Amino acid sequence: MTVGLPRRILTGVVASAVTAVARGAFDAQAPGGQERWTRTNHRGEPISLLEGPAVAAGLLAGGLVGAPSTRGAVALTVATASGAAFGLVDDLGEDTSSRRKGLRGHLGALARGELTTGGLKVLGIGAGALVAAAVATPVHRADGTRRSTVGWLADVAASGALVASSANLLNLLDLRPGRALKAATLVATPLGLGPGDGAGAGAAVLGVVGAAMDKDLAEADMLGDGGANALGATLGTAVVLSAPRPVRLAALAVVLALTVASEKVSFTRVIERTPVLREVDGWGRRPVGPPADRSA
Repeated sequence: MTVGLPRRILTGVVASAVTAVARGAFDAQAPGGQERWTRTNHRGEPISLLEGPAVAAGLLAGGLVGAPSTRGAVALTVATASGAAFGLVDDLGEDTSSRRKGLRGHLGALARGELTTGGLKVLGIGAGALVAAAVATPVHRADGTRRSTVGWLADVAASGALVASSANLLNLLDLRPGRALKAATLVATPLGLGPGDGAGAGAAVLGVVGAAMDKDLAEADMLGDGGANALGATLGTAVVLSAPRPVRLAALAVVLALTVASEKVSFTRVIERTPVLREVDGWGRRPVGPPADRSA
């Protein structure tokens, strides 16, 4: 069932409003206190992770409003909630004295029998992605005939990998103000305007981006793992709901290639050396300079 334009607009408004209200509520009373959510950004300045749970709340609300069916609503809820929950576990529980970097570091620790919060995140988001993919992938074809079990399982595995790897990739982009939100907008816009079943999820992403962008660019907030993983999982699920198999497989290949490349190449260095990417990446961001005096 295609989501109509009025419902897409409502979805974006609801997602934006819930994100803004949740963020304001966290300002008034942060779970565990503000200090628990404060980190140091690339400039050496304090920055809040509370954008993450606020964005996740907006995505969950928008996903329910804009879902094309019960099946779509369940798939989006499972994927987004898994990304948010296990991302927050890593945000708040990571042992910084033995930090593992990248997917390779977390998987290497798991192979040695060491379960880090990052490793738990990989397992949890992966499991949630597979469940979401299983729910989102119909057993019957459009003509009503039943698909083969092997074919259905292969589709679920590929779609689950797309959801999980999308969650991871967006998190890799959350290293500079606005970067992950801009990337999410780039993917969500054609989804939100397109005819597929993921249009509502695309509209929800655009709504939360609109609510979160100002504080993110101002370097007061950042998504953190909880927000970035939730956002990426929502986008991955939207692609699964909208796109035919060849497009899903192509998207998975691109996401996996970028993930593998991130283990060897710094995305920030590539962006800084590419004029167009550097300009887009810098839109709305304050120039590099001495740390701002936030007491003024």
